[in-house]
Amino acid sequence: MAKRDIIIAPDPRLKKTCITVDTIDGETATLMTDMLETMYAAPGVGLAAPQVGVHKRIIVVDPARGKETPNPHLIANPVIVWSSDETKVHEEGCLSLPLYYEDVTRPDRIRLQYLDENNAERELEADGFFSVVIQHEMDHLDGVLFVDYVSSIKRSMILRKLKKTKKQMAQESD
Repeated sequence: MAKRDIIIAPDPRLKKTCITVDTIDGETATLMTDMLETMYAAPGVGLAAPQVGVHKRIIVVDPARGKETPNPHLIANPVIVWSSDETKVHEEGCLSLPLYYEDVTRPDRIRLQYLDENNAERELEADGFFSVVIQHEMDHLDGVLFVDYVSSIKRSMILRKLKKTKKQMAQESD
């Protein structure tokens, strides 16, 4: 396992649509494991492959918080096959937009089909926080960030601040 660098917005790599994974081979399984390690180290509850510079339809999530038993899910080619009409507002943050949080409205419950790390076809149902984490990470696979759900003024302000912070950090490391 190896920890990978997380891409910070604004970055054009975060806006690309990802490609489908044909099969979970050794390289893909290693990527999934690396992503899980990276997510835990950040610390976070979800991570999508484009956040580590890989444009494949892969996400990892673990909705466990605090002292809860870890419950990791390594997911390739996720497809939401059902979502509830009921929506909820949740405050979301993102490892690619550190220190920024905004309210986003999403379906409260979903049913998901995907390939797991063993190349097995799976289906799972998620609700509440777990559902939000999955939907948030799936958005990354289509180049969508949670700030794309807020007003353009607020989004521009957040991305400008992140750009300024990235520039300052680059200058400090020179």
